[in-house]
Amino acid sequence: MEPRLFRQVLGRFATGVTVVTTGTLEDFHGMTANAFASVSLDPPLVLVVVGRKARTCQRIPQFRAFGVNILKADQAFLSDWFAGRFGSQDELSPDLQLYTAATGTPLLEGTAAQLDCRLYQSHPAGDHIIFVGEVRHLRMEEEVVEPLLFFASRYHRLGEPLTVTPPRS
Repeated sequence: MEPRLFRQVLGRFATGVTVVTTGTLEDFHGMTANAFASVSLDPPLVLVVVGRKARTCQRIPQFRAFGVNILKADQAFLSDWFAGRFGSQDELSPDLQLYTAATGTPLLEGTAAQLDCRLYQSHPAGDHIIFVGEVRHLRMEEEVVEPLLFFASRYHRLGEPLTVTPPRS
């Protein structure tokens, strides 16, 4: 299978955008990820998928914890920053602040929501590792905010809500 076509086909699935953080305030690291999903309500589990070549892949097991920061529509610059397009994944953009979560993981202030996760399991999957985290703490913006979306290799915003009507019999 041709990898470029495979990537293009998968790009037809719209996703939200997150920044996965790990380390400490003094030894910070973050990466952009759209491979994020809920796994279980009891216990509360989520997953992130990280390429084996990414530094994050070694850092999550080292710290045994990670954070998931869900980005707002006006935070595409954070996605690019932590994808390494503007700065270092080990540094903060000038207007960004961190706080320390219960696990010791640094989380990003001002994102739509943050999840603090203790590493629960990891699973090799081809050229990636699936990290499953048990959510220890979470928080979100008081008001509902528009999410940053990624579709067909570009950032997008939500459109108008759809009204679903069943087909006539």
